[in-house]
Amino acid sequence: MKRLFDCRLWYFMMVAVAGLKSMAYSQAPVAGTTRPDTSVFSAQVFFELIRQNHPIVKQADLFGEEAKQVVMQARGAFDPKLVSTYDRKEFGNDLYYDHWQNKLAVPLWPGGIDLTVSYNRNAGKYINPEERTPSSGLTGIGLSVPIGQSLLIDARRTAVRQARLAVNLAEADRLKLVNKTLFDAAKAYWEWFLAYQQRRLIAEGYDLADRRFRALRERALLGDAATIDTTEALIAVQDRLVQRQQAEVDEQNARLGVSNFLWNGQGQPVELPIGAIPQEATLTAYDEQVLQSLLNQATQQHPELLKLDTKAQQLTLEGQFRKAMIQPQVVLNASVLSQTPTVDIPYDWGNYYSFRPQNHKVGLDFVFPLFLRKERGKLREVQVKSQQVLLERQQASRDIANTVQSTYNQLQTLARQVAVQQQTIQNQQTLLRAEQQKFELGESSLFLVNSRETKLIDLRVKGEELKTKYQKAIAELYYVAGTSR
Repeated sequence: MKRLFDCRLWYFMMVAVAGLKSMAYSQAPVAGTTRPDTSVFSAQVFFELIRQNHPIVKQADLFGEEAKQVVMQARGAFDPKLVSTYDRKEFGNDLYYDHWQNKLAVPLWPGGIDLTVSYNRNAGKYINPEERTPSSGLTGIGLSVPIGQSLLIDARRTAVRQARLAVNLAEADRLKLVNKTLFDAAKAYWEWFLAYQQRRLIAEGYDLADRRFRALRERALLGDAATIDTTEALIAVQDRLVQRQQAEVDEQNARLGVSNFLWNGQGQPVELPIGAIPQEATLTAYDEQVLQSLLNQATQQHPELLKLDTKAQQLTLEGQFRKAMIQPQVVLNASVLSQTPTVDIPYDWGNYYSFRPQNHKVGLDFVFPLFLRKERGKLREVQVKSQQVLLERQQASRDIANTVQSTYNQLQTLARQVAVQQQTIQNQQTLLRAEQQKFELGESSLFLVNSRETKLIDLRVKGEELKTKYQKAIAELYYVAGTSR
């Protein structure tokens, strides 16, 4: 009866082995083909390709160009402006009036002064005597000079200066977007590294279990091993086959995550080469000197702080402008006049109607709101916003410094954990070798050998996980410091 049970068990075990072989071999390369050569795709090359070709990085580079166009728009307030109007009326064979007025205004940067050149020709039966000009027209050259609120600063100069600061704001946004893209890419790369290492370690475990099963099967056929041990070995093979299949899928998905960041120079997406493998995770040491350097860099160049500094400078300019608006608005307009020469009569500087001091036009404009509620309210609003930005920068600076410090602390802890994990792996390897020797001497069981071996695989996988976390912590350390390596 016992012999019949052993025979049936052996039959079902052989059927399971045949199915296991078909599953394993279906994933192997076809006979006559070769696996592609593997080559290391380093993280440095990966990041460099992103800097050169990634659409998000190219989009970030356009921020500066957009800011330059804003500066050009602001400078448009200082563009010379030519105005010409013509108005004529005839009724009942009478020319009531014929107005032709022309003016060229050239804004000047210092003092908000406008240089004006005018030509007016007014004629007609019913024209206002004060608007009458010589038949050839009247030419004037003059200046419009603000004496009150717009003498030191005005809306035009404020807009240009704020637009120039917006270039710094755009650069901060560019750095922030590029750093975020590289940080996401680093996480994807090291996830690929972990998936690759997991698949490799699990595949090694599967090969070990498969070889052990084959050896036990041969020994069982010869009567040197118990048949039940082959069942134990077969279960280990099946379990690790399932793990290997899942690890292969995880690696494929991780490769896709890396491919998301790969583009060529023509802006077309490209796939990670089939034979590419990630680089080894080097455990570079980071000391207090590196931490202090990153803290100093974060204080000076962190995108968030740069944005807040730029906003504070823009509000300072706005505050200066609003203070000037409280002053009275006094504008002096002065022009010297001359009768326009004609083609047949040359211009005579000594003529009474030429550009002479006594031929002039002078005007004075004075505006001053009595309560200044609008101006005082706007000034106070700008002052409140400046205080808000100052307080926000203080808190942001502290948050950034603490985040850099906490990330550095986590990095140091991970470094120690990796070192301890390596020692644990070595100790587990020693236990496994000892257990294998005892099993060969008949003093242990296959269950204990499989348990030791499974524990070793788990410890090695955990070691790779810690290395991955370490590399991610390095990328995060630079990211929270507002820079990228």
